[in-house]
Amino acid sequence: MPESSILYYITDRTAFPGNEPTRRRHLLDKIAEAAATGIDYIQLREKDLPTRDLESLAREAMQIISQKRKLTTDHCPLTTALLINSRTDVALAAKAAGVHLRSSDISPQEVRLAWRGAGAPARELSPQNPLITVSCHSPAEVEKAATNQATFAVFAPVFEKKDSPGSIPTGLEALRQACRAKIPVLALGGITMQNAELCLEAGAAGIAAIRLFQENDIATIVRELRYSSR
Repeated sequence: MPESSILYYITDRTAFPGNEPTRRRHLLDKIAEAAATGIDYIQLREKDLPTRDLESLAREAMQIISQKRKLTTDHCPLTTALLINSRTDVALAAKAAGVHLRSSDISPQEVRLAWRGAGAPARELSPQNPLITVSCHSPAEVEKAATNQATFAVFAPVFEKKDSPGSIPTGLEALRQACRAKIPVLALGGITMQNAELCLEAGAAGIAAIRLFQENDIATIVRELRYSSR
């Protein structure tokens, strides 16, 4: 995988052991690890949380990421961006870089309108042009995301997922077709160290995953994915 490939960590605090405060602490530690090791995007996907708790978690995540950015050097820039799952309001409140949308959510254009229409404090504290990713499950949905001015698409599930053995994977050929769209496409779903290269060969701009990053040492994963084939 070339060094320029996009790496996209999707969070799931419920996969960590322990009670809620313990899981939250584990997740924030993982976010710090991801930001320190060059993950490009972190999607905060804790969709079961009430708004207040999600916003609090997002603010803590942004604080961690901002602290890592202060360590930036010319040799090793740290530019991790935080995206909030489906919640434009929370993304604005937490000063996140943008949002991740499900295919059934509002359109990217509506997100941009809401972003521009936010109050003055939110506009001053948040990026003027939000990053918007969209979940897609077919080449047609990727084309729609491109037409609607998404930043890039997350295409899934490419392979069968361990936690959903009955799910029907889209496969590499569908991924290859999806990657013909005019926006970058990330491969998601059953991604492992063994099949990631196949996704890149099919035209994917990078890899999105939950378990691959959350259940492993992220520095090792980044090193293997970005540098082993150089």
